[in-house]
Amino acid sequence: MFRMFQRTRLTAVAASALLLFGAAACGSGESDDAAAPADNAQKGAYPVTLDHKYGDTTLKSEPQRIVTVGLSDQDAVLALGKVPVGTTEWLGEFKGAVGPWAEKALGDKPRPTVLHDDGTGPQVEKIASLRPDLILALYSGLTKDQYRTLSKIAPVVAQPKDGPDWSISWQDQTTQVGKALGKNEEAAALVAKTEKHITDAAAAHPEFQGKSAVMATPYQGMYVYGPQDNRSRLLNGLGFQLPTDLSTVVGDAFGANISKERTDLLDTDAVVWIVTDPAKDTKKLHADPLYGKLGVAEEGREVMVKESSHFGSAISFVSPLSLPYTVDRLVPMLAAAVDGETDTKVEQPAS
Repeated sequence: MFRMFQRTRLTAVAASALLLFGAAACGSGESDDAAAPADNAQKGAYPVTLDHKYGDTTLKSEPQRIVTVGLSDQDAVLALGKVPVGTTEWLGEFKGAVGPWAEKALGDKPRPTVLHDDGTGPQVEKIASLRPDLILALYSGLTKDQYRTLSKIAPVVAQPKDGPDWSISWQDQTTQVGKALGKNEEAAALVAKTEKHITDAAAAHPEFQGKSAVMATPYQGMYVYGPQDNRSRLLNGLGFQLPTDLSTVVGDAFGANISKERTDLLDTDAVVWIVTDPAKDTKKLHADPLYGKLGVAEEGREVMVKESSHFGSAISFVSPLSLPYTVDRLVPMLAAAVDGETDTKVEQPAS
């Protein structure tokens, strides 16, 4: 799957699924990335058992050779002081599958071997060749058969048993990685620090409180992200409320295409669109006979995020490393969208 998969799963899956690597990120947010913790587990951390969709997995000692097959699992590993020996690149443009927001955490350590998943599943033989002692598939849609196959190579921690695939919160993802690495306290501190970055942004913009917002992408029509998607959770964290009927329309999934009759779901105080080309897609959306007549379109309350930009990648990655990067770019755009002035232009971030 990729750019398309991304737009459903990332950007419509889990997306703006992201792209970029190698280049250092510019602008605000990067300085918020603290140096990674020391590479050693807490005393008494093992054995540890982690529950997941396909049962539970027990680790008897600190893993040293980690492979990640989930969308953004590598970020929590990097943030907690380890570098995976292999990580899966869903988006195709980052060197070592490490985003610019994670470069500081990587430092001068060797980059992971890059694996790929085109929608057919993990590269089993390549994973086996890396001799892992832990495989992480937290932010994933790993099937039971894939889990069984990978478990023959190394212990596997799959996605949670509660909730749909591709829906683990970044907090739970970080906490689970912390348990696996024997770094519970560091993981808790990382979650608290990242949450503070979000709540500080919300406190600086009290006008967001109680306003409605939704994230969407023009994939095969109009696709909205539901309450169990991390992009929607970020809007909640900033003080916005999701449309009342959103969970009913999306159902037990992270997102769904909406019918023409439910275009009204997009008529919020702000709608964040993840698009291929902001100018062209805005024009195309406004030409839609239903959407173009909504107040959100007529009054300029739209935030257009270019999915192939670094910002576009970060907004769908949703990790403790990418979130500060995302928040520092998204918040000014949201502020412009909800300021009550129809002539305020929502500017794209400089980088």
